[in-house]
Order: sequence, then structure tokens, then C-alpha cells
Amino acid sequence: MTLKEELIAPAAQALTNPYLAGPYAPTAAEVTATDLAVLHGELPADLDGVYVRNGPNPQFAPIGRYHWFDGDGMLHAVHFENGKATYRNRFIRTTEFAAERAAGTALWRGVIEPWDDNPPGDRRERNSANTDVVFHHGNLLALWYRAGKPYALDPISLETRGVDTFGGTLPGEVSAHAKVDERTEEFIFFDYGIHAPYLRYGVADPSGKVTHYTGLELPGPRLPHDMAITENYSILMDLPLYNDPKAAAAGRFKLFFDRTLPSRFAVLPRLGDGAQARWFEAAPGYIYHTVNSWEDGDEIVMVVCRVSKPSPVSDRTNPLAQLLAYLRPEATLHRYRFNMRTGATIEEAMDDVNTEFPAIDQGTTGQRGRWSYQMRLSVDSTMLFDAVIKYDLHTGAKQTQPFGDGFFGSELTVVPRPDPRDEDDAWLTMFAFNSHTQLSEVWIYDAADLAAGPVCRLGLPVRVPLGFHATWVSGDRMRAAAEPVE
Repeated sequence: MTLKEELIAPAAQALTNPYLAGPYAPTAAEVTATDLAVLHGELPADLDGVYVRNGPNPQFAPIGRYHWFDGDGMLHAVHFENGKATYRNRFIRTTEFAAERAAGTALWRGVIEPWDDNPPGDRRERNSANTDVVFHHGNLLALWYRAGKPYALDPISLETRGVDTFGGTLPGEVSAHAKVDERTEEFIFFDYGIHAPYLRYGVADPSGKVTHYTGLELPGPRLPHDMAITENYSILMDLPLYNDPKAAAAGRFKLFFDRTLPSRFAVLPRLGDGAQARWFEAAPGYIYHTVNSWEDGDEIVMVVCRVSKPSPVSDRTNPLAQLLAYLRPEATLHRYRFNMRTGATIEEAMDDVNTEFPAIDQGTTGQRGRWSYQMRLSVDSTMLFDAVIKYDLHTGAKQTQPFGDGFFGSELTVVPRPDPRDEDDAWLTMFAFNSHTQLSEVWIYDAADLAAGPVCRLGLPVRVPLGFHATWVSGDRMRAAAEPVE
């Protein structure tokens, strides 16, 4: 049965999964659309680079219950150059994608299904490379939230170049949210798993060679999703959310939040050994995404989107209710201060609005930047973004700009203008889903004037399924990476 047949045959599933329908429904076609039409406003002439967003897009009907995180990775990109915009989308051709395409059917069960019948392999899980995308050593790197081999792709054509072993120097795997320090062009990452020391951390140089790798001892397997960096330090997490041991023994994945344990944060020098880490404790909670971190005198400051209830209560009469509850986190802006002299932790809530998927000027990663642009989660049962919130991280002030009736957003990127006067002298780029036309658009905002709405809306001939994380790669960075190293 094809995916289309599965979706139009309601008897095929006891309950329609909303993450396979509407704005989430997969798209089968790989498209290149040149010279995108301007629906509103004017395309900024100084946009030079590529906006890329990753997300799940199953090529075949899933086996059993589908979790949004299961779908094959697909990149959607808009390349801006010489006052023109070109859209492309391409599947990330992972090993598992290729095997299923050859078989003509899904072979791997997803994260909430038993893995016993999955094809043999190191972990019996499929690395879909569908979560994040970053740019390093001339490649887009597609990353997976459960930690896996990164896949390298061409930043313009989106052609999959294959697994990136970092020239044979990558000793393990890479989790979803690696960081690139654009000042040094270092790639800073972590890996986690079920074997001691349970957490591993590494740094690759600008040429794509891993030059530093160390382990950090944890009490047991954990599920960290993100990390943070400053100019001189990296911050890694030991959070009290992990796979239930009984479920793991049975080959299943079931989240367990242990409220008796604190959240712990390891602060270690960027090139330090794991044994050098300073550990700080805070109230139990979970963090999907960090906003930014920086050094302030004796303190390390880290701003995050913090989830206080990682195990939401759901309607157990609905077989998909728990899945839907987990996929709609209640996260709020939160700040930690780790005092490197005294060992004390200070934490404080910065807002009470449910907001996630933060975006900053990527060039300020690890520095004391001022602005964060975040998606507000709607009250719908699925994870829909209905507004962008611009936070002033210095004062705590915020500005909210709704997308309007029938429009939903994606994680955006911040594009500094040439020779910017201020940190928000920038454009914001975003895919928007238009529920009136059932197509998607590209929206461009003036970061300093959100209230004016998008200064430009570009039409797309296709629907871009709602998805996960995005990056901006400037034309200058792409051209510099293509130049031979002297």
C-alpha cells in the first residue's frame, strides 16, 4: 500500500494520525522551482545565501503507529542570489532510506513501536537524519535527534554526499544539536548512548577533522537533546528524563521523568577533558533547545526553553493521546547562571508563554547577544506555530507578532544585513503554511520591525510539510568553504 492509499483509507488505522495529514502530510515530489513569484512586497536585493530547513517526510506508509520523529529526512531550501530566489526540496538519502526505496516498502518500525522486527544493525533503529541541519567544512550536515552518523549534502543542490566520517576521525556519532562557532569555524558536538560513560563530547576543526574527544561519566543512560557553548566553555546536560529501564529491556522506547533527581549541567573548557567538568545542579526539568550562552564575569549564563512537565497527563482511552501530549511541550523562556567561583546555580523564569524553536543571529552563538526570535505554540492538539516572539534577552521585554488566521510558521533564521548597524539590522526568513491554499510560502521580515508584517511573501508551487530545524548559510561562508586551503 502506498502512503497516499494509506492516508485516504481511514480503515487502515484505528485512528487517523494528525501528523500524517493536513500541514504535516508528506510530499512525494522532489521539486526545483526557480525565480519564485513575489506575492507581496519586494524581495530584498541584499539577500545572498541559502535558508534550509529539515523535517520528517516518510516515503512509505509507516509500520504501526507513526511518531512525527520517524519520517525520512527531507531538506527544503531557498537559495537567494542576485535578487532571485530558487526553491528545492530533496530527500536525505540515508542507508535506511535507500534500503526501503529498493524494497518498495517501509522496513523499520518507528520509535514507539517494538524494534524486534527491524532489520539487523548496531541499534535496530533507523537514522532518518531528519532533525537539524548545520553548515561546516563545505557541507550541510543533516543530524538526527537520537544521535547517529551525520549525513553531508551539497548546500545548493541538496545532493546527498553520504555519511560524513570527518575524514575518518569521527569516533562515534553526533546528536541533533551540534554547534558551529562561526568565529573559529569549529564544530562542537556530543553523542550519547546506552554504554558507559553514556555521554561523549568532541570538537572538529574548520577542515572537518575531529581534534578533541572525551567522555563524561553519567549515572546511567540519559536523553540530552541540546548543548550550549561560550567563547571558552561548553555546557552539557544530565537531565532526569530517560528511557524507562523495563521498556528498554523489552526493546521499546518509553520516556520516564524522575522528579526525585535534579537537572545537572556540566561546564568544561572547550578542549577540556571530561574529568575537568564542573557540575551544577538545578530544579528537575527538561530542555529541548537552548537559546544561547555566554560568559559574564565569574558566571556562565545560559538561556533556554525549559519544560517543567516532560511527562504530560493524557487521555489514555485515545491510543494516540500520549504521543500527541509529548509532541506538544509546555516550554517557557528560562535563564540559568552558573558561578564558576562558588559553584552556585541561580535560575529564573523569564516568561510564562509557551514558546520554542529559538533562533538567534548564528554569528553570536556563544556571545552575549541581545535578541531571540521564537515560535509561539498554539492551543491546538498538535504542535503548530501561530506567532513569532522577539525577546530582548537583556531586559526581558518581548514583542509578539501573530501570523494571522490560517497561517502557521516554521523555525526561522536570522540573516544579518551587510555591515549591520545593530544586532537586529537583519532579515528573518521562514516557511509559512497557508491553510487557505494548502500551499506554502516564504516569508521575509525586517527583524527590527516585526509589527509591519512580512516585507516580502514568495509563492511556492508546493506544500512544505511542517518540520523541525533550520539554518542560514551566507554566500560568503559558502564561497570561503569552497576555496582551497593554503
